[in-house]
Amino acid sequence: MNTVVGVIGGGQLARMMVPPAINLGLEIRVFAESESSPAEMAATAIGDYTNVDSVFAFAQGCDVVTFDHEHVPQAVLTELVRRGIRVRPSPESLIFAQDKLLMRERLAALGIPVPGWAKASTAAEVDSFLLEYGGRAVAKVARGGYDGKGVRIITSSADITQWLTALAPGESLLLEELVSFRRELAQLVARRPSGELALWPVVETVQQDGVCSEVIAPAPHSAGRIADVAAQIAADIAEGLNVTGVMAVELFETTDDRILVNELAMRPHNSGHWSIDGSTTSQFEQHLRAVLDLPLGATGMTEPFSVMVNILGGPQAGGLPSRYAQAMKLHPTAKFHSYGKEGRPGRKVGHVTASGDDLADVAYQARGASAFFQH
Repeated sequence: MNTVVGVIGGGQLARMMVPPAINLGLEIRVFAESESSPAEMAATAIGDYTNVDSVFAFAQGCDVVTFDHEHVPQAVLTELVRRGIRVRPSPESLIFAQDKLLMRERLAALGIPVPGWAKASTAAEVDSFLLEYGGRAVAKVARGGYDGKGVRIITSSADITQWLTALAPGESLLLEELVSFRRELAQLVARRPSGELALWPVVETVQQDGVCSEVIAPAPHSAGRIADVAAQIAADIAEGLNVTGVMAVELFETTDDRILVNELAMRPHNSGHWSIDGSTTSQFEQHLRAVLDLPLGATGMTEPFSVMVNILGGPQAGGLPSRYAQAMKLHPTAKFHSYGKEGRPGRKVGHVTASGDDLADVAYQARGASAFFQH
């Protein structure tokens, strides 16, 4: 009888779990939001992930349930556990990726370096924080924001009046210092219930309008202190939050030489897509191993450098065949990954990865190949 892994969410992350699941002899089932989800080839149920009975009906046939996203309500997750479903990462761990205020509080308690922060529910509290941090700050909604959504740079409480007035009783926004940084980094880590950890090289991420556009592995000029500090931070968080599966720790390398935690994602992450083609074990295979408590795979790079470029927007489907042919001819070392999504401005519809021993050429190949598909 096959081991069955259930994935809640039918997006591109679930889609990219399918090939390694097949290779590992696993049966993968997906609880998708619609019939046209990127992971439709593995979708065995279509429904509302906020409905506990629908999710439970799906989960009953699975040995373990994991996630394509972090939006499943805590009430649904805790009820699944109460009914005997193995959920990984657990609701107690996942909450710190779902709620930015709880994440900041927990990381501060663990002694993890984070930007200066505070919670605020009134205009007076916002203006007081701005006064303390030089008149500029970052405001974030505590739940639901991603890819730049639910995040604003502010200079006055008036900039977020609508957010403040929309808060329910007892709710707050997260305020953070506006960090002066040289670049953004990401450290991927995997942990299994038995405690084994595996880390990939720290990478540099490049953002475009709040969305990751490019990842360079390993991050240039990171060998030594930066790599060691990033790895230690990720390991401490994984242990401190009792994480199971893959977790991405998004970091700032500041202009005053600090490494600070920006965000957490408790699932495979955009910053690790390069690992499909550039690492001995991809983040998607590793996530499956981890949630099943199987020995973790090696995370070394197959080439000295990998560059992953997101395809944002994408062309209309009618022009794809000729574009692929041209890109493949001119960039034969590039690897193409389509998410099966219809193109629209700013939407991640796929990515391209190139690897090799010359970073400049690797970047040229990945950027050149992806240019055929950008909106």
